[in-house]
Amino acid sequence: MSDCIFCKIAKGEIPCKKIFEDGEMIAFHDITPMAPVHFLLIPKKHIQNLLALEPDDAGLAGRLLLKARELAKELCGEDGARFVINAGRNGGQSVDHLHIHILGGRALGWPPG
Repeated sequence: MSDCIFCKIAKGEIPCKKIFEDGEMIAFHDITPMAPVHFLLIPKKHIQNLLALEPDDAGLAGRLLLKARELAKELCGEDGARFVINAGRNGGQSVDHLHIHILGGRALGWPPG
């Protein structure tokens, strides 16, 4: 999608504080962090949200989760992290591009905030 901010970040049209990038995905720091460590992992392929995943996206979805795990262990440590995937307006999604929030660096209570 030409007007999707995350597609523009994935294409390098909008700068970000990049953590990781390969041919399928990119991880970057959130611009409004909610924890000492807060970054996003997105697929470069535009997928609106988790509810829009197709069976053909299963491999990509699995690789995203494994990369989220790897980066969380590296950046948040072995004490754990929070993984958040919002889907749709009622789910709190603010950018219509599938993304995983990874938060850590301190104990995170519930509910978030």
